[in-house]
Amino acid sequence: QVQLVESGGGFVQPGGSLRLSCSASGSIFSINTMGWYRQAPGKQRELVADISSRGSTNYADSVKGRFAISRDNAKNTAYLQMNSLTPEDTAVYYCNLRHTHYSTLPDYWGQGTQVTVSS
Repeated sequence: QVQLVESGGGFVQPGGSLRLSCSASGSIFSINTMGWYRQAPGKQRELVADISSRGSTNYADSVKGRFAISRDNAKNTAYLQMNSLTPEDTAVYYCNLRHTHYSTLPDYWGQGTQVTVSS
């Protein structure tokens, strides 16, 4: 069992920045991928960015150049630095962890943190 605890969401004006954090604990294998997904009301949950334990990253086209994902493997913590925020970034952001070398294990999700971008 893995537990994910998120922080850093809030209300920000367009053009502003936020930094999200996700701390993982429990039965975590060293080889894993942590990521951030977001979901707005009536929308599908979508990948924002993810990062493997080796440091390989993926980004949604809509956030490339504005967001940066990073992680501290020793602390089992992932971060999402969000810059140049727009109202279209408003959503609940969820942290995700999956064990990429252990396909029988489920994905784990955080509780979600609200990000609201508005004037």
